[in-house]
Amino acid sequence: MLTEKEKMLAGEMYDAADPQLAEERRRARDLCKSLNESHDNEQELRERIIRKLFGCAGDAIWVEPPFYCDYGANITLGNMVFFNFNCVILDPAPVVIGSNVLFGPAVKLCTAMHPMSASERRTWREFARPIVIGSDVWVGAGAIICPGVRIGSRSVIGAGSVVTRDIPADVLASGNPCRVIRQLDD
Repeated sequence: MLTEKEKMLAGEMYDAADPQLAEERRRARDLCKSLNESHDNEQELRERIIRKLFGCAGDAIWVEPPFYCDYGANITLGNMVFFNFNCVILDPAPVVIGSNVLFGPAVKLCTAMHPMSASERRTWREFARPIVIGSDVWVGAGAIICPGVRIGSRSVIGAGSVVTRDIPADVLASGNPCRVIRQLDD
């Protein structure tokens, strides 16, 4: 029989109130609180917190507080990733971000989903779908990346976009819902 965490990571319906999952979220919230209370002149402290918070983080990760996430351990970052103020990652499913990626302020990456059926929602069970973002991507301020989305390398997501479907590499995409506007030439 699978644990609730195993169900969560497998994309199955799971109980988020499970004690193990609740403890892992508490750990992430404590680390986020420490990060958010740190000062700009405490870069070594921030680096230590980032190394504890994220499942895997490359070099030169910069997080402007405040920053929030559910678990942290399900987030994988390449090198040179920048999160501007007030970013949120709901990560019950894996979130994989390449290198040289920029997130504007108030960007949200949400892997968590709830059933469409009201009777199923009353069970308080949920499920999640992974998000994958390639390298050299810029996500503009206030964009929302929905569960299960993949964004190709070198693409730009316009500010305020709601990304509900995969975005290919090398494009400018924007809007609600987000759609490809044009190809980008490097």
